[in-house]
Amino acid sequence: MSMSSSIHNQFLLFRDLLDDYHDRRERLIKASRDITNISKKTIFLLHRLALEAQDASARVDASKIGLKKLTEVQELYADMRDELAGDQYWRYERQVSPGLQEYIEALSFAHFLEHGGLITYEQVQATLCGADGIAFFPLTISDYLLGVSDLTGELMRFAISGFGRPGGRTRALETCIFVRNCKSDFERFTPYVWELHKKQVVTAQSLSKIEDAAYTAVVRTSEFDLPAEMLDDIVNQTVLIYSTNRRNLEREVDDQEHSNDSYR
Repeated sequence: MSMSSSIHNQFLLFRDLLDDYHDRRERLIKASRDITNISKKTIFLLHRLALEAQDASARVDASKIGLKKLTEVQELYADMRDELAGDQYWRYERQVSPGLQEYIEALSFAHFLEHGGLITYEQVQATLCGADGIAFFPLTISDYLLGVSDLTGELMRFAISGFGRPGGRTRALETCIFVRNCKSDFERFTPYVWELHKKQVVTAQSLSKIEDAAYTAVVRTSEFDLPAEMLDDIVNQTVLIYSTNRRNLEREVDDQEHSNDSYR
């Protein structure tokens, strides 16, 4: 074989390797987008079901429905198992990580509704294993922490939207304590996990919103000697007015920004 022929064959090999890399990368990106889409829909479903739930057993039922929906994600990860075999996972981690974090957020929200606590690393990894008990890929501590950190934003929405429901004020106070503990516990990992400090900023904002709403509810409750049902209705009206005013303010700001853009 001549020297030129050998070099040509070598370049053909490189071409095949690059084609395989880009094709696999595109497949994983598409799968990650599908996983993100399913996870977001599951979160919306859990919010709706949790808002309708009147007691703990109803929230457990809502959690089970959400977990059943997430089996679609687990099936997608099972299909990705061969794509991520060996050291391939580390090569394509950036393509897998966004969808994985969204899945962990949805999974941890369903877990919270049922158990009132934080899902553990081992429990998340167990959902990413086949029937043989072998993991589809290794779950990194970073993806776990970033995923459960996103949970605090959903808990803020869960706490505030449920204020006007029976027992909503009590659940909001419990959720506030849980989110505060999450922020405190996650803080020690910020020097070691990339982008966790950004998540902590969002967590702090979510905690502040829950604390403001809970503080207002406690203060206003102490001012009135009224039945719990009537107080819940007052709180619900307050939250509704606050949300409406906030949306109107955001809309005015957006309109003002668009108006200023037209003169640039």
